[in-house]
Amino acid sequence: MGGVSLPSAEAFGAVPSSIPGPVRPWRALRRHHGRGAARGPRTRGGEEGAAGMWRLARAGARAPPALAAAAGAGPGSGALGGPEGWYEWAAQSAPVHWAEGGLAALQEATGLPCWAAIAGGAAVLRTAVTLPLAAHQGRLLAKLENLQPEIKELAQRLRYEVSVRGKQLGWSEKVARFHFAKNMRRIVSELYVRDNCHPFKATVLLWVQVPMWVCVSLALRNCSVGACGPAVQEQFSSGGALWFTDLTAPDSTWILPVSLGLVNLLVVEIFASQRKMPVSRFQRIVTHFFRAVSVVMIPIAATVPSSMALYWLSSSLVGLCHNLLLRSPAFRRLCCIPRTKSDSDTPYRDMVAALATRYSFRKQQH
Repeated sequence: MGGVSLPSAEAFGAVPSSIPGPVRPWRALRRHHGRGAARGPRTRGGEEGAAGMWRLARAGARAPPALAAAAGAGPGSGALGGPEGWYEWAAQSAPVHWAEGGLAALQEATGLPCWAAIAGGAAVLRTAVTLPLAAHQGRLLAKLENLQPEIKELAQRLRYEVSVRGKQLGWSEKVARFHFAKNMRRIVSELYVRDNCHPFKATVLLWVQVPMWVCVSLALRNCSVGACGPAVQEQFSSGGALWFTDLTAPDSTWILPVSLGLVNLLVVEIFASQRKMPVSRFQRIVTHFFRAVSVVMIPIAATVPSSMALYWLSSSLVGLCHNLLLRSPAFRRLCCIPRTKSDSDTPYRDMVAALATRYSFRKQQH
């Protein structure tokens, strides 16, 4: 079927077969040490306001000595002997400086206040980088779901072939199970290659999103603690809104941290409710892990500068919107996501019903 062949009789007794532009990185907040630091910040006549402060910082503000030492230390140096040294080294790495420069460029180009630039930057990154990867992940998962009936049929045929061959050769049940598992792995691997839908490819989104999230978070931390210069820190201290006017201080009201936890939990539950295939033990463990992370992030977000908590909340809100968008039948067709048996013409109504059923059932159990 579809180019995948069941093993011949000889295969069961054989040795197991192998299974096989214009945009360039910003020179962000350049020369924290060296010649730029010795010269100190330079200003042009008439520069003032938010854009002027960003230009001051990008011209080369002096970094604190401890940060400069950590930034100049290599992986093998003694300055990185403890967790604190590694943290400071990561905070002064090139990707983090690119994130600082990107935020500075966005703020200068738009003239937005700091809080709006942070929220807008989160929306731009999630839409330009992670949304296409999420659509790609959706295509892979749809292909995997459509493969399940074929895998089930091939498994039944293979089980029959193993049973017949086992009776001919006098195999024990343990040997028969070994040959069935070995050949089933080969068949499934061939199906993945044929349809180009190996499950590991669905994790690309995670490997891109997490480092990007860490780099932007460290960049905002640098801006908030003065590692990018006093001008940027001063701008952040008065660049907030509503109850979080000081972006360099933690949110004492806990509104941002609690909102972050609730949004993250909602994203996890929506993703879990849309699974139609049988859930494996590993998938249940992963779901519980992300639920725990969502809860643990609440006290963490309450101890970091509000700029970081605002970015985390903005990123999670955009991610929630993308998750809902990817359930739209029209958008799925636009992204060339194959239709599956589990697809619904009323996904949002079904999602609300699934969440209501899940939590009402748990409530009755308690």
